[in-house]
Amino acid sequence: MKRSINKFQLKYGAEAEKKRGDLGKRPDWLKVRLPSGKNYTDVLELMRKSKLNTVCEEARCPNLAECWNSRTATFMILGDTCTRSCGFCNVKVGLPTELDWEEPKRVAESVLQLNLRHVVITSVNRDELEDGGAAIFSETVKLIRQSSPDCTIEILIPDFKGEIHAFEKIMENPPDILNHNMETVDRLYFAVRPQAKYQRSLDLIRWFKNKNLRTKSGIMVGIGEKPDEVVKLMKDLHDHGCDIMTIGQYLQPTKNHLPVDRYVTLEEFKMFKDEGLKMGMLAVESGPLVRSSYHADKHARTLEKAS
Repeated sequence: MKRSINKFQLKYGAEAEKKRGDLGKRPDWLKVRLPSGKNYTDVLELMRKSKLNTVCEEARCPNLAECWNSRTATFMILGDTCTRSCGFCNVKVGLPTELDWEEPKRVAESVLQLNLRHVVITSVNRDELEDGGAAIFSETVKLIRQSSPDCTIEILIPDFKGEIHAFEKIMENPPDILNHNMETVDRLYFAVRPQAKYQRSLDLIRWFKNKNLRTKSGIMVGIGEKPDEVVKLMKDLHDHGCDIMTIGQYLQPTKNHLPVDRYVTLEEFKMFKDEGLKMGMLAVESGPLVRSSYHADKHARTLEKAS
């Protein structure tokens, strides 16, 4: 299905384009090298052989080269087609046609073959499923635990429409870190995450924190938010029990996505990190090329030391 954005996203995007003017040349700190090297090739071949998807490729992550050459990757389960139409995301949109119950086994086998110390599992949204795909997440975690007991596990989950029975399914085989991205500030949800709710995502973080899980969330900046709104969002996350936060520059995947509003400066990224640590978060990864899974293994070690 060809990606399309709703009328509210179109209106917001047009207004943002008109308001921002000329962004100018992309800053040097946003330049990344093309992926190459033996480790990169090995990971790529393994993903193809195992018929697995990675968010590294689907979301055009700028850190793909660095992470794959470190023999790490974020596995994307539940297929490659998402039921939501977020204004920033490059993952294919449509109605999925199947559910692959062999996928958890293939992910676990790949984690073992790559000898990972830390693995991140994320997914598309599967709103057509009664549990949103929570059972596949749970099975994947269980099989990784069985085959790679020394590997710490982080799952980056959708909101499951706030359904508690889906949360409880996750807790049947709990991860070491529960990650759910807020993505942007409350004011911009109508354009950036039209099928999501700001408070629902905050409540999800709190629910899992109350189950004694370590929690994590991430956002993009440069999509139309103001710095004080970011600080307010960070406080909301901290107040709902978020331990770790990632903050990175939004980059428009295609012309059919929301436009970049501004290139956030390195000084502002540092300010966000300082604010988060001052609030009491255990770790804040804040920089232009930071994405949800960036340095995830390092964060896992940080949480181990804090336990």
